[in-house]
Formats: sequence, structure tokens, C-alpha cells
Amino acid sequence: METLLDLIGAGLLVLGTAFLFLGGLGLNRMPDVLNRIQVGTKATTLGTLLTLAGAGFLHPDWALKLLLVALFLLFTNPLSAQVLARAAHRSGHVKLSEDGIDHLAEDQGDKL
Repeated sequence: METLLDLIGAGLLVLGTAFLFLGGLGLNRMPDVLNRIQVGTKATTLGTLLTLAGAGFLHPDWALKLLLVALFLLFTNPLSAQVLARAAHRSGHVKLSEDGIDHLAEDQGDKL
């Protein structure tokens, strides 16, 4: 039974590491700020959660601590991505869509 947990844990660690690597690669390949924020948030969240799950299978006595870290990650990653996107928008690094409508500026009452 312990060998099965070790194999599952190792597989999850490798899969998590692959997602983290692909997320880092995606940061270099994406063309604009919003795409980079999305890659950085989605890939690192999934990669880190898989890595934490793999560590949980390898060390079951750490499960509660790893679960708390995973919950903290699930709460903070989307929030940080939203704050970064809003800051990029306010600083003018976000390009408008082809129709020129900026819904965020309209919601904030900013002038176009």
C-alpha cells in the first residue's frame, strides 16, 4: 500500500512540476499583460496544487498543513491576478478591443 502512495505522490509531483514549467514558458511566449497574468495564475495554481497533493501522498502526516496552504493559495491567487489586471489597466498597458469599448473604465466612471 505504501508503494502505491509513493507512486501516486511521485506522479503528482512530476505533473505539478510540468505545469509549473509550462507556466514559466508561457510567461515568455504570451504577447500582452493580460495573457501573461492568466498564464501565471492558472498554470501556477494548478501546478502548485498538484505538487502539494503529491507531497501529501508522500507524507500523509503533513496533509492538514498542506491543505491549509492549498486553501490559502486558492483564495489569494485569483485575487492577486485581479489586482494585477486592474493595475495594468489603470497604467495603460492594456489594449482596448477592436470596437474601442472599455467596460472597466465605464464602470469606474473614467473618461476614455
